[in-house]
Amino acid sequence: MAADENQKGFIRPEEIKANKQAPGMHSKELSEHIWAVIFSSGDEIFSGLTNWAADHQVRSAHLTAVGALKSAVLGYYDLEHRVYRKIAVDEQVELLSLIGDFAIDHGKPVLHAHVIVGRQDGSMRGGHLIEAYASPTTEVFVTTSPIELQRTFDPVSGLDLITIQENRQGL
Repeated sequence: MAADENQKGFIRPEEIKANKQAPGMHSKELSEHIWAVIFSSGDEIFSGLTNWAADHQVRSAHLTAVGALKSAVLGYYDLEHRVYRKIAVDEQVELLSLIGDFAIDHGKPVLHAHVIVGRQDGSMRGGHLIEAYASPTTEVFVTTSPIELQRTFDPVSGLDLITIQENRQGL
């Protein structure tokens, strides 16, 4: 794959970074292990959630979200080339579903999430969350777990995947 192609329409998994801003994001613990994380217009969701998880020392969690977005970049993983093919969403859309999880990778919580968005004409787009901007809001509910999940590199897929370590009782 040519270098200029990679910059325009593809992104390697290790290039997905939480380096955008979410200044309007706020959160509240609703009950033990259950959090509401609310994003305001313009907040970048992937970065905001990743930074929130690091700040709250999340070791494992699952999450769901709904709301609306002013734009997003989703991805489809091309297993042969080991890159995400970017799916640009450059319009106001309904966030119909965002589901995902956190697990520890190289000592830090890493978000893995998939998204379905609804366009004005009722058609949908979906894929792996790379970047998304709330407008006017995105409402995320996170359930944390006291049990840590780890990601390790899988040479077959080229991805860091959750691995389950069994204890002696097979659990």
